[in-house]
Amino acid sequence: MRSRRRTAAASWWLLGPVLAILAIPVADLFLPPDIHIAHLLVVLCAATAVGAGPAATMLVCGLAVLVLTTAGLERHTLETESVLVEIAALIGLCVFLVVFSRLRVRREGELVRVRSVSDAAQRVVLRPLPDRAGPMTLASVYRSAEADARVGGDLYAAARSTRSTRLLIGDVRGKGLASISDTAIVLGAFRAAAHLDVSLPQLVAYMEDAVSWGLAEFSQSEEDLGERFVTAVIVDIPDDEPVLRLISCGHPPPLLLHGSTPGPLAVPEPAPPLGLGDMSASAYVCATYPFVRGDRLVLYTDGVSEARDDKGIFYPLCARVAAWADEEPGSLVRRIAGDLKEYTGGRRTDDMALVIARRDGAGT
Repeated sequence: MRSRRRTAAASWWLLGPVLAILAIPVADLFLPPDIHIAHLLVVLCAATAVGAGPAATMLVCGLAVLVLTTAGLERHTLETESVLVEIAALIGLCVFLVVFSRLRVRREGELVRVRSVSDAAQRVVLRPLPDRAGPMTLASVYRSAEADARVGGDLYAAARSTRSTRLLIGDVRGKGLASISDTAIVLGAFRAAAHLDVSLPQLVAYMEDAVSWGLAEFSQSEEDLGERFVTAVIVDIPDDEPVLRLISCGHPPPLLLHGSTPGPLAVPEPAPPLGLGDMSASAYVCATYPFVRGDRLVLYTDGVSEARDDKGIFYPLCARVAAWADEEPGSLVRRIAGDLKEYTGGRRTDDMALVIARRDGAGT
């Protein structure tokens, strides 16, 4: 499809220079002898080389040389030194433009292949969330601080155990492409254990061990290791109980939307960020909240809650969620993402991730 689109664009790009070149000898018939517009052929050939391939460039350049020769014949100046120099210069320029066009097309092909490999690799790291997971409807949106990047320092994931849906949202210290390795470590630890029939504290303890080991392996020094950590919220939503259980590892509190009233789920006993678990000797403790049919859970990173407008005011996420409480999860995340972009004026200074989970059945 990309190839067909490029071919169609090149065809339209080629049409203008061809028509203009054909119009030059016609216009010459009506112009005074001292006005010569054949010099425009150079501009038209160059414009073709910018947007078309080498074959099309060669065609247009050949047509331009033919038109310049025809103009010389019409004016009976073909054998003059000036016209011969013009034709020779145009031929030399055309050779250069054909070579340039060939190199440009080759470079564009290499860039397309590199981007396709990069996109595939990033999709493996940060897989799209399914629309459904057990009795849950899920929707998500992600924006990286790096242009053209699909993965950065924010992350999310979903997994099914035998009797529940488990969700993860996190924020690696740092942002953009430089933090992808830490993002991959956290996601790998979650995916390795989230589907097992273990309790939520056991899952988080496993993730802490795996993340600490992974960060230590890729750290260059003790100072570097001490500055690498991941804030996260890990949620377990049983299929047959009207509750949700969560453990917060230094992450912003999720919002629970019951009806049209959102409220933050402040955890009584938060845990340290992943990678810094040795700072606390206490065991992980779940916080349990009611979560019945129709309720929605809003998970987000500080790229959403700490986004600022041009006056430095934080984005009012809770108020926006309350205003759009009747929206479906998919349309709600798109509405928030669009409003956030407008609120910040399109500036992206940090990665952002947003996940909305709605209970549709069971657990009532």
